[in-house]
Amino acid sequence: MAGSAEDLLGFVASMGGERALRVEESLGGGYVRLRVAEAERRQAKHDVRCVEDAVIEMLRNARDAGARHIYVATSREGSLRTTTVLDDGSGIPASMHDLVFEARVTSKLDSVHMDRWGVHGRGMALFSIRENAVSAEVVSSAPGAGAAIRVVTDATRLPERADQSSWPVAEAGEDGVLACVRGPHNIVRTCCEFALEERSSCEVFVGSPAEIAATARARAAVTVDSADLLFLDSLDSLPVLERLRAAADAAELRSQACALGLEMSERTAHRIVSGQIRPLRSVVARLTHGAAPRREPREVDLARDRRGLRVAPGDLEEFSRALERDFDLLAERYYLTLSSDPKVRVGRGRITVTFDLEERD
Repeated sequence: MAGSAEDLLGFVASMGGERALRVEESLGGGYVRLRVAEAERRQAKHDVRCVEDAVIEMLRNARDAGARHIYVATSREGSLRTTTVLDDGSGIPASMHDLVFEARVTSKLDSVHMDRWGVHGRGMALFSIRENAVSAEVVSSAPGAGAAIRVVTDATRLPERADQSSWPVAEAGEDGVLACVRGPHNIVRTCCEFALEERSSCEVFVGSPAEIAATARARAAVTVDSADLLFLDSLDSLPVLERLRAAADAAELRSQACALGLEMSERTAHRIVSGQIRPLRSVVARLTHGAAPRREPREVDLARDRRGLRVAPGDLEEFSRALERDFDLLAERYYLTLSSDPKVRVGRGRITVTFDLEERD
C-alpha cells in the first residue's frame, strides 16, 4: 500500500500537480494555506542553515537523552563532511531508528527544553538535519546503551566555515564564567560553547574519527567484567562507547569503530592500540588550559578620548554575531558564503564592517 501511495503522488506531481501536493487550500488574492508537510519542510530549511547548526542540534539531542559524555567525530573528504556523534545517553529502540528523523517525533512529551539556542523538544531537530543532509542515520543504539548517529553533509548544499581547524579563545567575564570571545564560528567553537553552557551536566570531546575512537576507548566506563567478556557472543550487546574499549586487538577495534560510524584503516587502529594516538582532553579542559585572563578595562582619559570612540571587545564580538545573522538575507538570495566572521573596525568618526566572502569556482 505504501508503494502504491508513493506511485500516486509521483503521478500527480508528473501531471502538474506539484502545487496540489504543497497547498491545502487557496484563500484567494494570492494567499494559500500550505499543507503541514510543506510548512515543515520550509521550517527545516530555516532551522539548519549550516553544518554548525546541525552539530548543535545533535549535541542538544544527546544532552536531552541524559548523556554524561558526548563524542563528536568529524572529517571531510572533498565537499562531503561526515559527522558522527556518540553518547552514553538513554539510547533509541531499534524500531525508532528511522522514525526519529520524521517530523514531530519526540520522546519529550511532557517536557520542552529552553536554552540559549531556543526551544528544543518539538521533534523537529533530526528531521531538519535529514532534510538538509546527504544522509542521516542512527548507526547503532539501544535502550540504555547510548547512541551513535552519523550525518553526511555536502558543503556545496549546506555551507560550513572555511576554517574548521582553529580553536576559539576563551576568557573569564566579570562574573568569573568562562566564555568564547574570539575565533571562527566553526564546529569546534560550536562544541566549545555548548560544553561551557552544559559543563555541569555533560562532557564534550571533539576530534577526528581516530582521535575520538582512542578517547572513547580510554575513557569509557566499564560495566562488564573482563571475565564475562569471554562469554559474550558479540560486542554489539555492550553499550555503544564500551565496545571500543572491549575490542581485543586492532582488527576488532577497526571493525567496532566502523560499525559505529568511525571509519578508519587497520593501520590507524594499530596506532590507537599501541598508544600512538593519544586520548583527547575534553573541550572545557582544553579551553581552561589555554584560557586568557580577563583584561581589565583601562581607565578612560576623558580629555584625551573626547573625539574618539572606544568599544569594548565583548560588544564588538556580539555586534559581529548580529551582523553575521543579518547577512543571511544576502547569503540566501545570492548564494554567498562568509569565509570568516564579519570584521568590525572602530575609527575616529566611523565604524567599518568588512564581510570576507568565500571564493567559488
